[in-house]
Amino acid sequence: MTVQTDVKPDQAISMKGVIPYIHVEGAIEAVKFYERALGARELSRQTTDDGKRLMNCQLEINGGPVMLMDAMPDHGYPFQPSHSFTLQLIVDDGRAWFDRAVAAGCTVTMPFQKMFWGDMWGAVIDPFQIRWAFDEPVKS
Repeated sequence: MTVQTDVKPDQAISMKGVIPYIHVEGAIEAVKFYERALGARELSRQTTDDGKRLMNCQLEINGGPVMLMDAMPDHGYPFQPSHSFTLQLIVDDGRAWFDRAVAAGCTVTMPFQKMFWGDMWGAVIDPFQIRWAFDEPVKS
Protein backbone atom coordinates (compact mmCIF):
# COMPACT_ATOMS: atom_id res chain seq x y z
CA MET A 1 0.00 0.00 0.00
CA THR A 2 1.25 3.48 -0.86
CA VAL A 3 0.30 6.31 1.47
CA GLN A 4 0.37 9.97 0.55
CA THR A 5 0.66 12.00 3.72
CA ASP A 6 0.85 15.58 2.55
CA VAL A 7 -1.97 16.86 4.73
CA LYS A 8 -0.84 19.86 6.73
CA PRO A 9 -2.48 20.58 10.11
CA ASP A 10 -4.03 23.78 8.73
CA GLN A 11 -5.75 21.72 6.01
CA ALA A 12 -7.53 19.40 8.44
CA ILE A 13 -11.30 19.58 8.47
CA SER A 14 -13.75 18.37 11.07
CA MET A 15 -14.40 14.65 10.97
CA LYS A 16 -17.64 14.70 12.98
CA GLY A 17 -21.22 13.83 12.23
CA VAL A 18 -22.21 11.82 9.19
CA ILE A 19 -19.53 11.68 6.51
CA PRO A 20 -20.33 10.28 3.07
CA TYR A 21 -18.00 7.49 1.96
CA ILE A 22 -18.45 6.99 -1.78
CA HIS A 23 -17.46 3.80 -3.61
CA VAL A 24 -17.05 4.25 -7.37
CA GLU A 25 -15.40 2.61 -10.34
CA GLY A 26 -12.43 4.79 -11.28
CA ALA A 27 -11.83 6.74 -8.07
CA ILE A 28 -8.60 8.36 -9.29
CA GLU A 29 -10.52 9.88 -12.20
CA ALA A 30 -13.42 10.72 -9.87
CA VAL A 31 -11.10 12.83 -7.71
CA LYS A 32 -10.02 14.83 -10.77
CA PHE A 33 -13.66 15.20 -11.80
CA TYR A 34 -14.77 16.40 -8.35
CA GLU A 35 -11.97 18.97 -8.35
CA ARG A 36 -13.35 20.39 -11.62
CA ALA A 37 -17.06 19.93 -11.01
CA LEU A 38 -17.35 20.68 -7.29
CA GLY A 39 -14.19 22.55 -6.36
CA ALA A 40 -13.03 19.55 -4.29
CA ARG A 41 -9.68 19.67 -2.58
CA GLU A 42 -7.82 16.40 -2.05
CA LEU A 43 -6.41 16.12 1.46
CA SER A 44 -5.00 12.59 1.51
CA ARG A 45 -5.00 9.29 -0.37
CA GLN A 46 -3.97 5.67 -0.04
CA THR A 47 -3.56 3.62 -3.19
CA THR A 48 -3.32 -0.09 -3.84
CA ASP A 49 0.22 -1.44 -4.28
CA ASP A 50 -0.02 -1.13 -8.06
CA GLY A 51 -1.18 2.50 -7.76
CA LYS A 52 -4.21 1.86 -9.99
CA ARG A 53 -6.98 2.09 -7.38
CA LEU A 54 -7.73 4.24 -4.36
CA MET A 55 -8.26 2.42 -1.09
CA ASN A 56 -9.06 5.66 0.69
CA CYS A 57 -9.14 9.31 -0.27
CA GLN A 58 -10.24 12.27 1.81
CA LEU A 59 -11.70 15.23 -0.06
CA GLU A 60 -13.03 18.54 1.13
CA ILE A 61 -16.08 19.84 -0.73
CA ASN A 62 -17.78 23.05 0.35
CA GLY A 63 -15.91 22.96 3.69
CA GLY A 64 -16.97 19.41 4.60
CA PRO A 65 -15.33 16.00 4.37
CA VAL A 66 -16.14 13.38 1.74
CA MET A 67 -14.39 10.03 1.68
CA LEU A 68 -13.91 8.16 -1.60
CA MET A 69 -12.58 4.79 -2.72
CA ASP A 70 -12.68 2.39 -5.62
CA ALA A 71 -15.17 -0.42 -5.44
CA MET A 72 -13.17 -3.55 -4.68
CA PRO A 73 -15.08 -6.64 -5.88
CA ASP A 74 -11.97 -8.74 -5.28
CA HIS A 75 -12.25 -7.85 -1.57
CA GLY A 76 -16.04 -8.22 -1.23
CA TYR A 77 -17.03 -4.65 -2.13
CA PRO A 78 -18.51 -4.74 -5.66
CA PHE A 79 -19.69 -1.55 -7.33
CA GLN A 80 -23.35 -0.78 -6.69
CA PRO A 81 -24.86 2.28 -8.36
CA SER A 82 -26.26 4.92 -6.03
CA HIS A 83 -30.07 4.94 -6.00
CA SER A 84 -31.35 5.92 -2.62
CA PHE A 85 -29.44 9.03 -1.59
CA THR A 86 -28.40 12.44 -2.85
CA LEU A 87 -25.44 14.45 -1.59
CA GLN A 88 -26.75 17.98 -1.11
CA LEU A 89 -24.62 21.10 -0.99
CA ILE A 90 -26.02 24.16 0.78
CA VAL A 91 -24.39 27.14 -0.92
CA ASP A 92 -24.92 30.88 -1.32
CA ASP A 93 -24.37 30.79 -5.09
CA GLY A 94 -26.26 27.69 -6.18
CA ARG A 95 -26.51 28.65 -9.84
CA ALA A 96 -22.70 28.90 -10.13
CA TRP A 97 -22.20 25.53 -8.40
CA PHE A 98 -24.89 23.89 -10.54
CA ASP A 99 -23.57 25.34 -13.81
CA ARG A 100 -19.96 24.33 -12.99
CA ALA A 101 -21.06 20.73 -12.30
CA VAL A 102 -23.02 20.57 -15.56
CA ALA A 103 -20.16 22.11 -17.56
CA ALA A 104 -17.79 19.49 -16.09
CA GLY A 105 -20.03 16.63 -17.28
CA CYS A 106 -22.88 16.08 -14.83
CA THR A 107 -26.32 15.29 -16.22
CA VAL A 108 -29.23 17.45 -15.06
CA THR A 109 -31.96 15.49 -13.26
CA MET A 110 -33.81 18.60 -11.99
CA PRO A 111 -33.16 22.07 -13.42
CA PHE A 112 -31.92 24.73 -11.02
CA GLN A 113 -35.06 26.69 -10.18
CA LYS A 114 -37.14 28.20 -7.41
CA MET A 115 -38.80 25.42 -5.45
CA PHE A 116 -42.11 25.30 -3.57
CA TRP A 117 -40.29 25.74 -0.23
CA GLY A 118 -38.73 28.97 -1.49
CA ASP A 119 -35.09 27.97 -2.06
CA MET A 120 -33.35 27.80 -5.41
CA TRP A 121 -32.54 24.13 -6.00
CA GLY A 122 -31.36 21.76 -8.72
CA ALA A 123 -29.98 18.25 -9.02
CA VAL A 124 -27.51 16.35 -11.19
CA ILE A 125 -25.98 12.91 -11.53
CA ASP A 126 -22.26 12.69 -12.15
CA PRO A 127 -20.40 10.31 -14.51
CA PHE A 128 -19.74 8.00 -11.52
CA GLN A 129 -23.50 7.67 -10.89
CA ILE A 130 -23.53 9.78 -7.71
CA ARG A 131 -26.47 12.16 -7.29
CA TRP A 132 -25.78 15.72 -6.14
CA ALA A 133 -28.14 18.60 -5.36
CA PHE A 134 -27.44 22.30 -4.93
CA ASP A 135 -29.58 24.28 -2.53
CA GLU A 136 -29.37 28.05 -2.30
CA PRO A 137 -31.48 28.99 0.74
CA VAL A 138 -33.93 31.82 0.39
CA LYS A 139 -32.54 35.00 1.90
CA SER A 140 -34.80 36.37 4.62
